[in-house]
Amino acid sequence: MVHLPQLMTDLALILCSAGVASIVFKKLNQPVVLGYILVGLLVGPHLQFFPTVNDIESIKIWADLGVIFLLFSLGLEFSFKKLFKLGTTAVITGLFEISAMLLTGYLLGKMMGWSRIDSLFLGGILAISSTTIIFRAFEELNLKPKKFAGIVVGVLIIEDVVAVLLMVLLTTVSVSKSVEGVELAIQVFKLLFFLILWFLAGVFILPSLLKKAAKWLNDETLLILSLGLCFGMVLLASLVGFSAALGAFIMGSLLAETVQAERIEHVNKPVKDLFGAIFFVSVGMLINPNLLYEHAIPVMILTIAVIFGNTIYVAIGAILSGQPLKQSLQASTSMTQIGEFSFIIATLGVTLGVTSNFLYPIAVGVSVITSFFTPYLIKSAEPLYEFLERVLPAKVLTSLNRYSTGAQRIQSENHWKNVLQSFIKIVILNGVIIVAIILAFKNIVEPLDWITTSPWSNVILTAIALIVLSPFLWMLTTRKISKPSYTVLWVNKFNRGPMIVLELLRILIGILLVAILFNQFFNVYVAIISAVCIMFVSGFIFSRKLHAFSVKIEERFIHNYHIREKLQPHSKVSSLIPWDAHLAIFDIDIDSTLIGKTLIELGVREKFGINIAMIERGNRTIMLPDKNERLFPFDRISVIGTDEQILKFKKEIEIANESQPKETTDVSEISLSQIVVGPGFPYLSLSIRESGFREKLKALIVGIERKGERILNPDSNEIIQIDDILWIVGNRKKIRSMLKNKE
Repeated sequence: MVHLPQLMTDLALILCSAGVASIVFKKLNQPVVLGYILVGLLVGPHLQFFPTVNDIESIKIWADLGVIFLLFSLGLEFSFKKLFKLGTTAVITGLFEISAMLLTGYLLGKMMGWSRIDSLFLGGILAISSTTIIFRAFEELNLKPKKFAGIVVGVLIIEDVVAVLLMVLLTTVSVSKSVEGVELAIQVFKLLFFLILWFLAGVFILPSLLKKAAKWLNDETLLILSLGLCFGMVLLASLVGFSAALGAFIMGSLLAETVQAERIEHVNKPVKDLFGAIFFVSVGMLINPNLLYEHAIPVMILTIAVIFGNTIYVAIGAILSGQPLKQSLQASTSMTQIGEFSFIIATLGVTLGVTSNFLYPIAVGVSVITSFFTPYLIKSAEPLYEFLERVLPAKVLTSLNRYSTGAQRIQSENHWKNVLQSFIKIVILNGVIIVAIILAFKNIVEPLDWITTSPWSNVILTAIALIVLSPFLWMLTTRKISKPSYTVLWVNKFNRGPMIVLELLRILIGILLVAILFNQFFNVYVAIISAVCIMFVSGFIFSRKLHAFSVKIEERFIHNYHIREKLQPHSKVSSLIPWDAHLAIFDIDIDSTLIGKTLIELGVREKFGINIAMIERGNRTIMLPDKNERLFPFDRISVIGTDEQILKFKKEIEIANESQPKETTDVSEISLSQIVVGPGFPYLSLSIRESGFREKLKALIVGIERKGERILNPDSNEIIQIDDILWIVGNRKKIRSMLKNKE
């Protein structure tokens, strides 16, 4: 018999055991991840009742690959664009919860007598919830259409970003053996610099590359190319001092901006599942049952801290961001577990050799227990809300209700805010590119042999570098700053002084960057004088060419940034109003019994209390469709209603389609306006039907706030009264313009 290497025998044992565990745990309706961890415990070196894995070091290498593929897949689901589109709810809730859990974990560690490093890693482990467990629970409990699920997804995106940052910071602290503010600040700045640089370069290059190669990209080629890009970024991240996991996550998030994102995610799924299973099995192999037994009390304490801490902190964060109490509780009870990122952080401590040997099994033990209770805690949200409604004083509930409404009211645009945001974006993005070009010429091009032998090498290098960075320097110093808001502010002469200061400031920043370039190859005096001269000379002589070229670069970047939406348009779930109501989408199948019926025949408002706000039909979008509009095969309808109303309507669609509808998605095309009815309101004392909002403006009144009460999807015979707050879906500018002219 041919002798098999030990690694092959170990892999056979791991994968066969993981396969059996997968079947068993799916049958038990439990997360498969828990099965993999249990398998790792059984076949690991600490238990001898079952066949044992012998080549632990080789399995650790495979597990490291599992981390890379896992984070690559998380990056494909993440994308920078999702981060930029997050609302204040996700940001406020996520940052509040993470900060509070980091502090809670650190303090609990110190109270239990652990070292500073152990306590810091414990805080990071407890701060990150499990995306895998939450999504699985949402699917099993049919909760994806509910509004609070969107809040949870947003918070998970924030947690993913913070987890990546934590890995960098914890590595820095572990290596330096101390918590130095300057060193941490340098690492944060370095991370942000490379994130921005990779984002800009990735969006500019990757979509164009994949588009040009599209006709040759079958599944095999796409898999090889995407993994090659993944490991290329892993290598690049390692060269600049970051972890391999960070590089994989970044490349995944960059590829998520391309048209091929879904295909890349699809072809990589088997690879991710394979190495992900090995990773989670290796997690279980590192658990020492004796240590877990010895530290049973800390496991129980930390389990309670995760469950109650996340429930309280997420609820408070959501309420502070303006969410109603019910949705805040639903979101908070969904995030009462730790998972894959917590394992990665715990593994990081083991790899660096800075954490105690008991921390890893404790983290896994807490994860297993909290994951098991997740579905039951999600179900407890509504009973908990009903209990609080009975217990809390009426004044408290009224105050929370008013705060929720007030926090979500649409505010008028702040022109100074727009100008400052535009200024910061222009300076940071172009500044990062210019600095990157300077560093590349100094550290990569200058050391080349053929350059250093030339007596004119410094002059040549400076000239070439200046030519390369000139378009970005031009955008930095001359690009228009938020033109509409800038124009409005300039009309007021009192705003002109600060605005001139902003213009001079970015010109000075440009001069400083050019001086830095010259200072790399010449003395400081030559650098400053040359920088000033070149800035002014180029501004007069090459202004048109620089402007034209910079516009082309910007247009290419914007085109690539939005290419996925242009070629694969899709809608998304949007939380539009401050009630337990939101926009959701359903598809009409070709065999649906609803086909051919008019909206008035369907009577969805009468049956379910919802409104149909939009119909997408091929490339055509029908905003606020008329009651006589009929449904056709493959129509995509957007409806507004509460969680309960949408779930009832969802069942009707399922019966009509005789199949499951597609998941609900966000709708960003519809704008929501809020109007307070005053004494001069032109439609005061008229019914909604008599006001003619639908007929005149293609607008729909979807809610009325009256004397502290909320009327969702009001009847068309409802009379508009003084002091009513109307929530109207439609074109905001047209609505405001019509009301102004009417008055």
